Amino acid sequence: METTARWLSAADLVSGFSSGELSPVEVASEHLDAIGAGNAAINAYCLVDADSALADARASAQRYVTGRPLGPLDGVPVSIKDLLLTAGWPTLRGSELIEPDDLDWDVDAPAVARLREAGAVLLGKVTTPEFGWKGVTDSLRCGVTRNPWNTDRTSGGSSGGSGAAVAAGLSTLSVGTDGGGSIRIPASFCGIVGFKPTYGRIPLYPASPFGTLAHAGPMTRTVGDCATMLDVLSGFDSRDWSAMPTPTQRTSDLLAQVPPDLAGVRIGYSPTLGYGSNDPAVQRNTDAAVEVLRDLGADVTVVDLEWEDPAWAYHILWFSGAEMVVRAFGPGGMAKIDPGLRQALLRHSGFTAADYLDATALRMSMGVETGKLHEEFDVLVTPTMPTVAFEAGVDVPAHSESSDWTSWTPYSYPFNLTGQPAITVPSGFDDTDDGAGLPTGLQIVGARHHDNMVLRVAAAYESVARSATLEGVR
Repeated sequence: METTARWLSAADLVSGFSSGELSPVEVASEHLDAIGAGNAAINAYCLVDADSALADARASAQRYVTGRPLGPLDGVPVSIKDLLLTAGWPTLRGSELIEPDDLDWDVDAPAVARLREAGAVLLGKVTTPEFGWKGVTDSLRCGVTRNPWNTDRTSGGSSGGSGAAVAAGLSTLSVGTDGGGSIRIPASFCGIVGFKPTYGRIPLYPASPFGTLAHAGPMTRTVGDCATMLDVLSGFDSRDWSAMPTPTQRTSDLLAQVPPDLAGVRIGYSPTLGYGSNDPAVQRNTDAAVEVLRDLGADVTVVDLEWEDPAWAYHILWFSGAEMVVRAFGPGGMAKIDPGLRQALLRHSGFTAADYLDATALRMSMGVETGKLHEEFDVLVTPTMPTVAFEAGVDVPAHSESSDWTSWTPYSYPFNLTGQPAITVPSGFDDTDDGAGLPTGLQIVGARHHDNMVLRVAAAYESVARSATLEGVR
């Protein structure tokens, strides 16, 4: 087996397993070797369990021998964000407030359970900032997670361990969570695909302290793998009161049935949502990506949404949840948490029930407005991030006018407020001296429950525009 198997897509791995050209055990071993050699530089993993992963891989290999694989991810190496319960492994959530012996750790979150049922090989847990509270990944417990493209830069967050692991070839797939951009930020910064599906499409348990802002979703290197992973992770789980019914048809099958062009697809393009501002390279790459969509036959219209930044409402909802998380650890908890989180909670505190209701009212109003928008457009496209990855180990870029992480990711959290599906796909690289060849991303947003349309547009774009996005980190 060539030493490049860890860079193959999940679809190609499964094809190789089925034909006998590849072995799940050899592929798992290659990933584990790569983690051993490369994780120190980027700090993506906070837990690696080689014995368990190889046991998973041997079981998978036996199923292929007998012609009975469990599903489309059987034998595929996957990492799990350390916010999701994983039986047999502690879930420390990037916090020194939690210790490995605090619980029995005998429960799988729904996404983890679905991956086990599908035969995936679980490599380990990947890093998150404390309780997933911010858009970069560092913590007192785990240290700083870095970008594989340039280890002086951040991987983004809060699924920064997932983004770094997939981009560096240390995991074929990863499960992230997204309460304000936490899948899309690191996916954009690390040059991979990250999808936040419609709220409720992928169940969560325990319920997130951030309520209906929080989503789980796939982080992959191709749109096809993203669709397949969505198929595996989707569906009803009785532990989540808001879980949607299991889809009656696989998204990956639906994508295979649609033409590769976008004829008849209506796309609205908003470069700024009315309040953002983009670096020149980001703007150039987003404009070029929109031209690709137009060349594919889409009817593209530039729209001036004139939205006002909803960060104030998001802060009320988000930091109310964060305060409850910390409060659960008693009066000494505040002194032991990430200083940035402590300062943010002091800035965003004292909210009343009326404040919470006002924030919820804005959220509902945004839902009405985006619903009307999608009567005119099948999808809305924006840049994913207004900049490329900035310095690692800080919460905000240099010269930021705000200490809040929301100040530098204006295009992500609005669609957590509305619960819409949103994907990021690589759109190119920054060609400036400051950008140093770092990746940029294109965000594609759909109407609620129209996840398949989002993935269709992303797949069509990828079929034309996908370059050797990951060559720089191999």
